[in-house]
Amino acid sequence: EFYLLDDSGETLQPPPSPRSGKRRLGGEILSIRALDAFDTFFAELYEACEAMGIPAETAISEAGMGQYEINLVHGPAMQAADDAWLFKILTRGLARKHGFAASFMAKPYTDWSGNGMHVHFSVVDKDGNNIFDNGGDRGTDELLYAVGGCLQAMKDQTLIFAPHGNSYERLVPGAHAPTGIGWAYENRTAAIRIPAGPSAARRIEHRVAGGDINPYLMLSAVLGAAIQGIEDKTVPPQAIKGNAYARQLETLPSDWETAIDLFEKSAHIPRILPKQLIRNFVMTKRQELQYYAELSPDERIDLYLDTV
Repeated sequence: EFYLLDDSGETLQPPPSPRSGKRRLGGEILSIRALDAFDTFFAELYEACEAMGIPAETAISEAGMGQYEINLVHGPAMQAADDAWLFKILTRGLARKHGFAASFMAKPYTDWSGNGMHVHFSVVDKDGNNIFDNGGDRGTDELLYAVGGCLQAMKDQTLIFAPHGNSYERLVPGAHAPTGIGWAYENRTAAIRIPAGPSAARRIEHRVAGGDINPYLMLSAVLGAAIQGIEDKTVPPQAIKGNAYARQLETLPSDWETAIDLFEKSAHIPRILPKQLIRNFVMTKRQELQYYAELSPDERIDLYLDTV
């Protein structure tokens, strides 16, 4: 997910449509009209993705004012991370060519939905069979163990899913981002969702990460936690039914400093990431936290709008 923005004035606002010259000052989820208003940008974006080998698929308008989502087709983990990284660079640069900004910042607007980066994954065996597929809706024990591993590590991994100060403005109840540590079948209020559909495509959707993440670290964290769960046969709690925000669930850390502390002291993270990477990441984030505290709100927007 990303926003198209006009950042030329004192406050952020949607850019005027090249077609009509008008600004659309409201959210228009699943609107063909909202996509058509920027058809020249999206047409060039898809052409550039094809030229770069980025598997861009469906585009939709999202709930935020000037917010859009483009799905990238699944593939091997490293390729998926490369695709996400290149897509973000391409989208930001192409938007500037068209006279506005594209931002993957977690929460550009206080009063509108944040940008997420949901990842769907499955695991195939040496013969190419999906090990999560049991022929029905439940999924295999391996799927449940992977869910259990992701839930068990989620709190400690929040720093990877929410790596900047602004990231925590997205993780608030009822704002289209998960805050509680739970899972469910076909339920978009949960942090982990098992989508409905053909059993051969049975998979896990991890919904915590913001658009401002590093995709290499994020996929390492998610897949590493899933592997831990499968290896340890970690049984998840009962699946949630109904609104996850209304449940008394253990919550993700609500501030950056707490997330740094949890990441640094975690027993799960060293099983996934090298110790030197953990140490460097913690030092980098503590330094960033210190400098972030010295910036005004406008300076924070200027710093992160084009860089995350």
